[in-house]
Amino acid sequence: MSFVKSKSFKYFKNLLIGVGAAIVLIGALFKLESWEYASELLIFGLTMEAIIFLMLGILGPEPDYYWHKLYPGLDDYDARLQPLTAGAANNPDIVPLHGDVVERQLGGMLTELQSMSKSMSALKSLQEVDFSGTQEQIKSMSNFYTKMNEAMSDMAKSAEDVKSYKDQLGALNKNLGSLNTVYGNMLAAMANIGRQ
Repeated sequence: MSFVKSKSFKYFKNLLIGVGAAIVLIGALFKLESWEYASELLIFGLTMEAIIFLMLGILGPEPDYYWHKLYPGLDDYDARLQPLTAGAANNPDIVPLHGDVVERQLGGMLTELQSMSKSMSALKSLQEVDFSGTQEQIKSMSNFYTKMNEAMSDMAKSAEDVKSYKDQLGALNKNLGSLNTVYGNMLAAMANIGRQ
């Protein structure tokens, strides 16, 4: 492994970028306030930044992924890819992947992932799930599904209770109608008794 790809070089590179930017900003502040050594700080800081940008241009970007180790040629669109774990290249059961096939499959996966993301964001219960460890995740998911089943059961019971309540209200409404009729008849009878 080369020194350029080592963790210590990456740390040194980030430190150098941060220090250079800080010196440029301090020099700009000194220049705006017309303080002493403003020009020297700006010259030193901008020179350091120029050296940093030159170094970054020469070294090139470092990929943050390592798929190219499993699929050599992944960065070439027209490459015919086979995973290293697939075995011999002349195996007729293995269909080599082409760039547009990979692109279509990844597009479909992206659509499915976006759909799943929307569905998952609707469930506020997932905010309580702790993903710190695999066993904790399994326990949390089991707890979540248990609570979800209990909630669904409660909703079903609640729907039955609402139906029962609606039926009782209907019966009460009929009884009130009958009572109103009886009361009306009683008032009419009382009025007739009062006339006699």
